Amino acid sequence: MSGNAVQDPKRVRNIVLIAAGAVIIIATYLYLVIGQPAEVGESSTSSAGLIAMGGYLIGAVLLAMGSIHRLPTSTIAMIPVAVALNIVIGQIVAVIGLPVYVDSIGTVLVSAVAGPAAGVVTGILTNVIWGLTLSPVALPFAVVQVVIGVLAGYAARWGMFRRWYLAPVAGAVTGVTAAMISAPIAAFIFGGAVGGGAGAIVGAFQAMGQSLLAATTLQGLISDPLDKLITFTIVAVILAALPNRFLQRFPFVRQYRVFGEVGAKPSLRAARPEDAGA
Repeated sequence: MSGNAVQDPKRVRNIVLIAAGAVIIIATYLYLVIGQPAEVGESSTSSAGLIAMGGYLIGAVLLAMGSIHRLPTSTIAMIPVAVALNIVIGQIVAVIGLPVYVDSIGTVLVSAVAGPAAGVVTGILTNVIWGLTLSPVALPFAVVQVVIGVLAGYAARWGMFRRWYLAPVAGAVTGVTAAMISAPIAAFIFGGAVGGGAGAIVGAFQAMGQSLLAATTLQGLISDPLDKLITFTIVAVILAALPNRFLQRFPFVRQYRVFGEVGAKPSLRAARPEDAGA
């Protein structure tokens, strides 16, 4: 009984942190979508811009604080590698100027083997570290990484990484959701100028007469599903290449049979009739 008494306050605290972070993020999103403060698009240092950036950042950090205590040591050890993978690939793609991002491979990979909470922590740490060191633009987009981590974790839980052709479907769905979340950030914090090929697409839609929010939303609906489709497919290939013994070390993989029966390995093959009797 005493052990439960010690654990309950911590569990309640973590739930409160997660709930508070979610409320702040939702409130910030509604503030941007409903209020559409024009001064934010003109200057990210305006009061509205600082409120938006602070709301997303504080909300994301609270989510990370509430989630990290649930992670086993093996997962925590994997997160720094995943964060570095996100930042390095994302920075290279941004410099090249491609209309996709490919900056969440590490987030999706951790989510697939360790669950949504681990993906959330990975995504938040990625954008906070990236934003404070190389690209301030990344900071408010931490909330998008939260969404990616959650959806990727549930996709793994539902068996979407068991076959190569299921992962891209989960990626495309995740991309649509990410686009809807990121559009107000791009529009009303950065005025649509997020750099790279994505910024060029936003400019093209604005030249066609679309509003700033409409332009960033349309750009997101083009770039994000393709980006996440590519990302989830890459992760499926990585998982198929990893040793089964390594994958089965993660409690999430075993508990939810992420790759099928316990002891099974993710497959790049299409299902065959003989597999049913295996």
